[in-house]
Amino acid sequence: MAEGMKRIYHHEFVVPPEVVDGNGHVNNVAYVQWMQDVAIAHATHVGCTAATQTLGATWVARSHQITYLRPAFGGDRLRLSTWVTTLRKARSTRQYKFLRLCDDTVLSTGATDWVFVDAITHRPRSIPAAVSGCFELVSVAPDP
Repeated sequence: MAEGMKRIYHHEFVVPPEVVDGNGHVNNVAYVQWMQDVAIAHATHVGCTAATQTLGATWVARSHQITYLRPAFGGDRLRLSTWVTTLRKARSTRQYKFLRLCDDTVLSTGATDWVFVDAITHRPRSIPAAVSGCFELVSVAPDP
């Protein structure tokens, strides 16, 4: 695993035209989808997804928070970074940052409060070391 991937995960992509709305910029719903997608990619990359499934558990989103700073447009090349800031009894907070690569502009920041739950009962479960150990907590947002 690349150095630091347990801490901060980066995904670069080009904004597809189908997420551009009637205002001519990326629709807010796309940001939530990308946040979820990169969270899953990070968790899978560090072994958290496999460990969670082995334990008969899953993660569900409790809340999302997004701050839009500048618009993104179709064709923009973005870097979406994500990192885990807290792991509590059955909850975890994950942060996100959207950066436009051509001008190093932060377009948006966000956070998701995730809950670790039993996959059958959907009741919260304590996060075991096999899952929490997949991540290194990051308390300060990374530089662009």
